[in-house]
Amino acid sequence: MVPSDIKWGQQHLNFGRRPLIMGILNTTPDSFSDGGLFLSPEDAVDQAEKMVAAGADIIDIGGESTRPFSEAIDAEEEMRRVIPVIKILAKRVRIPISIDTTKAEVARHALEAGATIINDISALRMDPELAHVAATQGVPIILMHMKGTPGDMQIAPEYDDVLGEIVTFLQTAVTAAQDKGISKSKMIIDPGIGFGKTLEHNLAILKNLDTFNQLGLPILVGPSRKAFIRKLLKPDQRDDIDPLAPVVAAGTQATIAIAALNGAHIVRVHDVAQTAATLKIVAAIQATETRKF
Repeated sequence: MVPSDIKWGQQHLNFGRRPLIMGILNTTPDSFSDGGLFLSPEDAVDQAEKMVAAGADIIDIGGESTRPFSEAIDAEEEMRRVIPVIKILAKRVRIPISIDTTKAEVARHALEAGATIINDISALRMDPELAHVAATQGVPIILMHMKGTPGDMQIAPEYDDVLGEIVTFLQTAVTAAQDKGISKSKMIIDPGIGFGKTLEHNLAILKNLDTFNQLGLPILVGPSRKAFIRKLLKPDQRDDIDPLAPVVAAGTQATIAIAALNGAHIVRVHDVAQTAATLKIVAAIQATETRKF
């Protein structure tokens, strides 16, 4: 089932043609693959404009690292990192800007600066006031599954039924969001690749992504450069691979192709150009009629 498009204000997300590309823009010193690369507003805006030119449909801006074992920062520091970027970028691009935050205060100021989507990895659990911001502003919100917090989520995560438990969590999050005044027509769900998941859990999510169609909402998937890809590809004698290594880029594109074939509506990535190429090939394959040649 293809979810309804999301329309709000002057903006529109169309889920009927192909998976949309959400470009990742981290203005942090410590994100796992691009920390420190876009600390100045000028560098961040330049990177965002490059992603738009490469085919991004959404730019997702985050000022707080949520990599495994990361430590939280306060709202003031998070806003110092993201608000100047959003103010400039909102005047230069026409596509939606998403604010990746768990904090109501950050979201409120980001929306005032020009952001128009909230991406909450905690699914409204870390700051209940965030629901009020989303409801009163009438903007789309992304609700993600995470087991634990970024600081402890990768300490031996276990599930009896990983797919069933994520579905239940997300359904509960959707209901809670509705109870707080957020329209279901403006919700997007994210099963949370890499957030409290083992390698096997992540693979199961990608293989069975259509399981989440039962919720009747657009599905966002964010596997880009993550540890499970590096773990699959690393030589046995090494602890890890550089997230920027070409082999990791290739592995990421394999996961993007699988996600697209299995029903993803949005893919969240660092490399927009490669993803656009991958999705073009996937779309061509899907559009080919089965006949005798």
